[in-house]
Amino acid sequence: MQLNLTDYINELKNILLKIQITSPANENIDLNHSIEETVKIITTQAKKGNKIIIVGNGGSASIANHLAIDLWKNAGIRATTYSDSALLTCISNDFGYEHVFEKPIEMFADEGDVLIAISSSGMSKNIINGVIAAKVKGCIIITMSGFKENNALRSKGETNFYVPSDSYGYVELAHSILCHCIVDIITNEK
Repeated sequence: MQLNLTDYINELKNILLKIQITSPANENIDLNHSIEETVKIITTQAKKGNKIIIVGNGGSASIANHLAIDLWKNAGIRATTYSDSALLTCISNDFGYEHVFEKPIEMFADEGDVLIAISSSGMSKNIINGVIAAKVKGCIIITMSGFKENNALRSKGETNFYVPSDSYGYVELAHSILCHCIVDIITNEK
């Protein structure tokens, strides 16, 4: 069976309507409520002078970079990523790729900062290590993952967005839509 654009869009719509959001205790949270809470966390912490740190690999790194730019440019919120090629290659060379987010978070994160960890599989060791380092620093964690329902990242945040698909395309599109929705709500409230 050949996939066409209409089928692709319909499948994306079905996946978007099935996004699951859970608390650290794995309790289900309503989608609209979770977006409102995420916006509240970001804006409250930003007003306190904290920053938003976003991490991801590959396509998720692009989503992280895009979100960081939109947050500071459109919403006036300090946001950053650790996707600089010199930083990534230096830390990979000196400590191993599994530490590329952990090390800058240990150095630059402050208590009360918000870490948004994005991983399609939810199994990336460097993302998990970054989350662990952020928790030690007293950061608030928000996760976005997909693929397997019991992936390692899914239970690590205050709010955990899970996209029930094993397709990188659908998971990354859903994560992008969630990020745009968050920024649009923040921008519209200004």
